Amino acid sequence: MYKLTENNQGIIRVSDNAWIPFDPANTDYTNFKKEINAEAAELQDADGNTMTAAEAKEFVATLP
Repeated sequence: MYKLTENNQGIIRVSDNAWIPFDPANTDYTNFKKEINAEAAELQDADGNTMTAAEAKEFVATLP
């Protein structure tokens, strides 16, 4: 499970509260994108609402 930060500058990996920046060179970021696209993880918006798989994939497609 991942959650968007309030300022939309990265994501939080909920399992360990790790902040992950939107940086293609970051391994955790790369894994996040792979997991979302494979529907192996869920994504919450900054308010804690879980996105549908389609919404999450659509959002990830807009990222670097």
